[in-house]
Amino acid sequence: MNSYIYKSSKKDELYLYLATKDDFSMIPQTLFDSMGKEPVFVMELALSPDRTLAREDVNAVMKNLETKGFHVQMPPQIHNLTSFKEPANYVN
Repeated sequence: MNSYIYKSSKKDELYLYLATKDDFSMIPQTLFDSMGKEPVFVMELALSPDRTLAREDVNAVMKNLETKGFHVQMPPQIHNLTSFKEPANYVN
């Protein structure tokens, strides 16, 4: 299965996989708007159940492409650094 990957021009590490190149007709307007003025084409990628993706479950991506026509890859979570505590044995 081929997929077409676009990155957001507005939010870092927000990606959109499409089943059909340049066909944004299935994308909800709020999602499309969150991608910025225009999503930027990154690459075409052949997907198969035995392929590994860095941050996504390939089977979930394929299912979403088949049923919805798209898949969203959200940016990774950023942990709150203000709540970080040094280990008890930390010596300054």
